[in-house]
Amino acid sequence: MNGEQTMLSKEMVNVPVTKIIGLISDTHIPSRASSLPQKVFTVFENVDYIIHAGDLVELSVIDTLEQIAPVLAVPGNLDAPEIKNVLPALNSLKILDRKIGVIHNPNILYGMDQMRELTKTNGFDVLVYGHTHNANIKWEENRLYINPGSPTNPSSLLNKPSVALIKITKKEILPEIVYI
Repeated sequence: MNGEQTMLSKEMVNVPVTKIIGLISDTHIPSRASSLPQKVFTVFENVDYIIHAGDLVELSVIDTLEQIAPVLAVPGNLDAPEIKNVLPALNSLKILDRKIGVIHNPNILYGMDQMRELTKTNGFDVLVYGHTHNANIKWEENRLYINPGSPTNPSSLLNKPSVALIKITKKEILPEIVYI
Protein backbone atom coordinates (compact mmCIF):
# COMPACT_ATOMS: atom_id res chain seq x y z
CA MET A 1 0.00 0.00 0.00
CA ASN A 2 1.40 3.36 -0.99
CA GLY A 3 -0.37 5.38 1.67
CA GLU A 4 -3.00 6.80 -0.68
CA GLN A 5 -6.59 6.60 0.46
CA THR A 6 -9.86 7.29 -1.21
CA MET A 7 -12.37 9.13 0.90
CA LEU A 8 -16.03 9.53 0.07
CA SER A 9 -18.35 11.92 1.75
CA LYS A 10 -21.57 10.50 3.17
CA GLU A 11 -23.46 12.25 0.36
CA MET A 12 -21.38 10.54 -2.35
CA VAL A 13 -22.07 7.07 -0.94
CA ASN A 14 -25.81 7.59 -1.52
CA VAL A 15 -25.57 9.05 -5.04
CA PRO A 16 -27.43 6.62 -7.32
CA VAL A 17 -25.60 5.18 -10.30
CA THR A 18 -27.39 6.34 -13.43
CA LYS A 19 -27.05 4.94 -16.93
CA ILE A 20 -28.52 6.78 -19.89
CA ILE A 21 -29.63 4.97 -23.03
CA GLY A 22 -30.39 6.79 -26.27
CA LEU A 23 -33.23 5.30 -28.31
CA ILE A 24 -33.63 5.78 -32.05
CA SER A 25 -35.58 4.06 -34.78
CA ASP A 26 -36.67 4.32 -38.38
CA THR A 27 -33.76 6.45 -39.60
CA HIS A 28 -34.16 5.24 -43.22
CA ILE A 29 -30.74 6.50 -44.32
CA PRO A 30 -30.25 7.27 -47.20
CA SER A 31 -33.71 6.45 -48.62
CA ARG A 32 -35.66 9.12 -46.68
CA ALA A 33 -32.84 11.29 -45.33
CA SER A 34 -29.23 11.77 -46.37
CA SER A 35 -27.87 11.62 -42.82
CA LEU A 36 -28.83 11.75 -39.16
CA PRO A 37 -29.91 15.20 -38.00
CA GLN A 38 -27.17 16.98 -36.03
CA LYS A 39 -29.57 17.32 -33.10
CA VAL A 40 -29.38 13.51 -32.58
CA PHE A 41 -25.68 13.89 -31.74
CA THR A 42 -26.47 16.68 -29.28
CA VAL A 43 -29.24 14.72 -27.52
CA PHE A 44 -27.11 11.54 -27.35
CA GLU A 45 -23.93 13.36 -26.29
CA ASN A 46 -23.81 11.84 -22.77
CA VAL A 47 -25.48 8.47 -23.32
CA ASP A 48 -23.86 5.22 -22.19
CA TYR A 49 -25.55 3.10 -24.89
CA ILE A 50 -27.69 3.56 -27.98
CA ILE A 51 -30.50 1.24 -29.05
CA HIS A 52 -31.65 1.37 -32.68
CA ALA A 53 -35.05 -0.28 -33.23
CA GLY A 54 -34.67 -0.98 -36.95
CA ASP A 55 -35.17 0.39 -40.44
CA LEU A 56 -31.62 1.65 -40.61
CA VAL A 57 -31.55 0.91 -44.38
CA GLU A 58 -27.71 1.09 -44.31
CA LEU A 59 -25.40 -0.47 -41.69
CA SER A 60 -23.30 2.70 -41.80
CA VAL A 61 -25.93 4.24 -39.47
CA ILE A 62 -24.60 1.96 -36.71
CA ASP A 63 -21.02 3.07 -37.45
CA THR A 64 -22.10 6.70 -37.22
CA LEU A 65 -23.91 6.17 -33.90
CA GLU A 66 -20.99 4.16 -32.48
CA GLN A 67 -18.92 7.35 -32.63
CA ILE A 68 -21.10 8.40 -29.67
CA ALA A 69 -21.63 5.15 -27.72
CA PRO A 70 -21.94 1.36 -28.18
CA VAL A 71 -24.99 0.44 -30.28
CA LEU A 72 -27.46 -2.43 -29.95
CA ALA A 73 -29.67 -2.79 -33.03
CA VAL A 74 -32.25 -4.93 -34.78
CA PRO A 75 -33.29 -4.92 -38.45
CA GLY A 76 -36.54 -3.43 -39.67
CA ASN A 77 -38.95 -4.51 -42.35
CA LEU A 78 -37.33 -2.18 -44.92
CA ASP A 79 -33.77 -3.27 -44.19
CA ALA A 80 -31.94 -5.25 -46.87
CA PRO A 81 -31.06 -8.96 -46.41
CA GLU A 82 -27.44 -8.08 -45.58
CA ILE A 83 -28.68 -6.19 -42.51
CA LYS A 84 -31.22 -8.87 -41.58
CA ASN A 85 -28.46 -11.50 -41.81
CA VAL A 86 -26.18 -9.55 -39.44
CA LEU A 87 -28.64 -8.33 -36.79
CA PRO A 88 -31.05 -10.48 -34.72
CA ALA A 89 -34.79 -9.72 -35.01
CA LEU A 90 -34.99 -9.53 -31.19
CA ASN A 91 -32.09 -8.26 -29.13
CA SER A 92 -31.57 -7.29 -25.50
CA LEU A 93 -29.13 -6.00 -22.91
CA LYS A 94 -29.07 -5.80 -19.15
CA ILE A 95 -28.22 -2.55 -17.41
CA LEU A 96 -28.25 -2.19 -13.62
CA ASP A 97 -30.33 -5.38 -13.31
CA ARG A 98 -32.90 -4.06 -15.79
CA LYS A 99 -33.45 -6.12 -18.93
CA ILE A 100 -34.15 -4.05 -22.03
CA GLY A 101 -35.47 -5.75 -25.16
CA VAL A 102 -35.65 -4.30 -28.65
CA ILE A 103 -37.67 -5.35 -31.67
CA HIS A 104 -38.70 -3.46 -34.78
CA ASN A 105 -42.32 -4.42 -35.34
CA PRO A 106 -44.14 -6.07 -32.43
CA ASN A 107 -47.49 -5.83 -34.29
CA ILE A 108 -48.63 -2.97 -32.06
CA LEU A 109 -51.28 -2.13 -34.67
CA TYR A 110 -53.09 -5.31 -33.63
CA GLY A 111 -53.01 -4.51 -29.93
CA MET A 112 -50.65 -4.98 -27.02
CA ASP A 113 -51.01 -8.76 -26.69
CA GLN A 114 -47.88 -9.71 -28.63
CA MET A 115 -45.83 -7.05 -26.85
CA ARG A 116 -47.02 -8.23 -23.44
CA GLU A 117 -46.22 -11.85 -24.28
CA LEU A 118 -42.79 -10.98 -25.67
CA THR A 119 -41.97 -8.90 -22.60
CA LYS A 120 -43.21 -11.54 -20.16
CA THR A 121 -41.54 -14.50 -21.93
CA ASN A 122 -38.16 -12.75 -22.05
CA GLY A 123 -38.34 -11.06 -18.65
CA PHE A 124 -37.97 -7.57 -20.10
CA ASP A 125 -38.43 -4.54 -17.87
CA VAL A 126 -38.41 -2.35 -21.00
CA LEU A 127 -39.41 -3.11 -24.58
CA VAL A 128 -38.14 -0.68 -27.21
CA TYR A 129 -39.85 -0.89 -30.58
CA GLY A 130 -40.10 1.07 -33.81
CA HIS A 131 -41.97 0.69 -37.09
CA THR A 132 -44.79 3.17 -36.48
CA HIS A 133 -42.62 6.33 -36.72
CA ASN A 134 -44.76 7.59 -33.84
CA ALA A 135 -43.14 8.32 -30.46
CA ASN A 136 -44.93 6.69 -27.56
CA ILE A 137 -44.41 5.85 -23.88
CA LYS A 138 -46.69 3.31 -22.20
CA TRP A 139 -46.36 1.86 -18.70
CA GLU A 140 -48.17 -1.37 -17.90
CA GLU A 141 -47.62 -3.50 -14.79
CA ASN A 142 -44.23 -1.86 -14.05
CA ARG A 143 -43.06 -2.56 -17.60
CA LEU A 144 -42.16 0.19 -20.01
CA TYR A 145 -43.07 0.02 -23.70
CA ILE A 146 -41.38 2.80 -25.65
CA ASN A 147 -41.14 3.86 -29.27
CA PRO A 148 -38.68 6.71 -29.93
CA GLY A 149 -40.42 7.68 -33.17
CA SER A 150 -38.24 8.67 -36.13
CA PRO A 151 -35.66 11.49 -36.27
CA THR A 152 -35.92 11.67 -40.06
CA ASN A 153 -39.43 10.63 -41.08
CA PRO A 154 -42.28 11.20 -38.55
CA SER A 155 -45.53 9.33 -39.15
CA SER A 156 -47.48 12.44 -40.15
CA LEU A 157 -47.25 16.20 -40.49
CA LEU A 158 -48.70 16.44 -36.97
CA ASN A 159 -45.74 14.57 -35.47
CA LYS A 160 -42.26 15.98 -35.02
CA PRO A 161 -38.99 14.14 -35.60
CA SER A 162 -37.96 12.47 -32.34
CA VAL A 163 -35.64 10.20 -30.40
CA ALA A 164 -35.89 9.09 -26.77
CA LEU A 165 -33.79 8.74 -23.64
CA ILE A 166 -34.11 6.31 -20.77
CA LYS A 167 -32.37 7.07 -17.48
CA ILE A 168 -31.93 3.96 -15.36
CA THR A 169 -31.00 3.68 -11.70
CA LYS A 170 -31.31 0.71 -9.36
CA LYS A 171 -34.64 2.16 -8.20
CA GLU A 172 -36.30 3.62 -11.29
CA ILE A 173 -36.57 3.92 -15.05
CA LEU A 174 -37.22 7.40 -16.37
CA PRO A 175 -38.23 7.63 -20.06
CA GLU A 176 -38.32 10.82 -22.11
CA ILE A 177 -39.28 11.56 -25.70
CA VAL A 178 -37.07 14.28 -27.18
CA TYR A 179 -38.44 16.17 -30.16
CA ILE A 180 -35.74 17.37 -32.48
